[in-house]
Amino acid sequence: MPTFVHGKSAVFKLDNSGGTLTDISNVLESVSLPRQIDTAEVSTFGSSAKSYVVGLTGATISVSGKYDATVDAHLSAVLGQAASLSFEYGPAGSGSGAVKYTGEALVTSYEVSAGVADALTFSLELQVTGAVTRGTYS
Repeated sequence: MPTFVHGKSAVFKLDNSGGTLTDISNVLESVSLPRQIDTAEVSTFGSSAKSYVVGLTGATISVSGKYDATVDAHLSAVLGQAASLSFEYGPAGSGSGAVKYTGEALVTSYEVSAGVADALTFSLELQVTGAVTRGTYS
């Protein structure tokens, strides 16, 4: 039987402008880490079906949550930074043995939104540069 892990315990950390991983989980509502794999067609003349080979992998990260002035200062300070930021994502929390994903990423978008009857929210998009490493918390 599959194990269901409730998302409320997820952990997401991102470098601040000083290069220190900073936990921003307390304001987050959603974190997504889709990974893609390129394929290249290698079909030849006379083939009756297409053939492919696996190419390079890539990933992005989407984060959204409730606006917080401290988190806004953190994200505003790294927006446009040329150097990549380290990230750490624990979808099931950071308890011993829990899975974590780590790597380096560049901020591609940061948006603060407000509606007439809504709370302030933010969204953050990151482009992973290099590999995503899967490990566990000890």
